[in-house]
Amino acid sequence: MLFKRLRQGVLFSAMTLAAAAPVSAVASENDPWEGYNRAMFSFNETVDKYALKPVAQGYRFVMPDMAEKGVSNFFGNLGDIRSAVNSALQGKGDDALTSVARIVFNSTFGLAGLIDVATPMGLEKHPEGFGQTLAVWGMDSGPYVVLPFLGPSTVRDGIGLVPDWYLTPVTYVDDVPTRNTLYGLALIDARAQLLQAEQIVSGDKYIFVRDAYLQRREYLIHDGNIPVQYDDNDF
Repeated sequence: MLFKRLRQGVLFSAMTLAAAAPVSAVASENDPWEGYNRAMFSFNETVDKYALKPVAQGYRFVMPDMAEKGVSNFFGNLGDIRSAVNSALQGKGDDALTSVARIVFNSTFGLAGLIDVATPMGLEKHPEGFGQTLAVWGMDSGPYVVLPFLGPSTVRDGIGLVPDWYLTPVTYVDDVPTRNTLYGLALIDARAQLLQAEQIVSGDKYIFVRDAYLQRREYLIHDGNIPVQYDDNDF
């Protein structure tokens, strides 16, 4: 479960899109638990400040760029398994087949996923999760919620973590030290990728992250074709 969230950058992913995401008035309406959420957000920020961020900075400092890219590609390849299954569940046959093809090519010619050979071949990533599948099936997002350690989410996305956890190959690694090492490496890699992105944060960081996260989820659910909502006064 943690692996999946980290690969999506859920812990701090909103930062990467905030530069292009205007503040949404609707977002505040989806946040009835703001008191709790702000407290949990502060807790997560403290954990990041004293644990995750320093480790990620050290990781980026000592890791050669090529090696760091290889680690990211490896976990991205594993994430394509989740995307393939959820694309199929959403009725997106072409996207599901593309994800399967990515897995095959990257796992073989890409040396177990360390090299992304699929993207240059025109096989683009189609990130999907069960939270998105539930949205396609008609389930409302529910309130915005900040999860301990995992960061921004919604009730629907939180429920989606459970089946996605079973679609994470690392979950089935029998050797506990190896499994925990992979989880830890995924965490560090995901955090390291966001070191530069967090510089774009401005104003109230809680609102900044919340609004960008919710807009990002809408973007993914609608595959970039977000429906325009008109106010009654527009007519």
